[in-house]
Amino acid sequence: MYNDYYSCFCINRSNVDFMPFDPTTADIGARQLRAVTTLADFGSFVAAATHLNISQPALTRTIQQVEAVLGVALFARTTRRVVLTSAGREFVPVAERLLADLALGVRNMRELADRQRGQLVIASLMSIAYTVLPAVIANYRERYPAVQIQLRENVQSQVLEDVRTGIADFGIGDISALHETVSGENLRTEQFHVVFPRGHPIAGRDSIKMRMLRGETIISLPSDAGIRRIIDAAALSADVSVAYDITVNQFATLYRFIGEGLGVAVVPAAAAPAMDDPVLTSALLVEPRITRDLGLLTRRDRAPSPAADGFLELLRREFALN
Repeated sequence: MYNDYYSCFCINRSNVDFMPFDPTTADIGARQLRAVTTLADFGSFVAAATHLNISQPALTRTIQQVEAVLGVALFARTTRRVVLTSAGREFVPVAERLLADLALGVRNMRELADRQRGQLVIASLMSIAYTVLPAVIANYRERYPAVQIQLRENVQSQVLEDVRTGIADFGIGDISALHETVSGENLRTEQFHVVFPRGHPIAGRDSIKMRMLRGETIISLPSDAGIRRIIDAAALSADVSVAYDITVNQFATLYRFIGEGLGVAVVPAAAAPAMDDPVLTSALLVEPRITRDLGLLTRRDRAPSPAADGFLELLRREFALN
């Protein structure tokens, strides 16, 4: 049945009454475009229909509809294959671009929808959770109010573990020593400061040498905190013995203790108090100068979710501006 139709329809156009092309009534959708591109790829109605999971007569009718709307024959039949006409060779790339654009548009809309709902789990160093993330999360919530956010603020070892095991969508921490399954993206290299209560005898300086902390009561985060190990290494290189007389778990507690005159602390720049803080002040630690590479932690085998992508975009912007 098809051969009788196709020999008159595609080989001899004069035997067929084509509909004139009218942009106001033309109806060529994704299904018709896909039929054209698939037939062009396979060169066989049987193979193309099988690939599209439709009957051969249905594919024949679809091609007829497209050719009628366009007013040209797109395919011609040889003894063994169905081949493109000159018009077909011109139209198929157009159809492929339209299908690609449609697929991209659908994917973008789905990603936008996914960004606007769902759950986001972030593992972060306490110093970043305490200082940088509140503004980023506020901005994110304005854009995507339906996304639930869980912030797991912890020490470096636990942040890394949350990312490695997949508990967190991503982490923010030190990228200098990572598990083989975790990759790091540098956001900033930051220096360390010494925090004093205002009125401390050696406060008010622009920089502080490690040896000047001899005899000071040092308030510290737990021993498994990444910054604790960094400070220990710096003190060892400066031949300074550091005694951690008071250990706390949160920066808020640490700063409250310093404000009460209980001691001083060495903290990364992100956690240093503001210059106009009425209670605390800080100075850059030198000799030795301590730094750490702060960045994003992600699993190598796990692409960020759309919701995470939206957050990472804002986070990168925040670090670039500050």
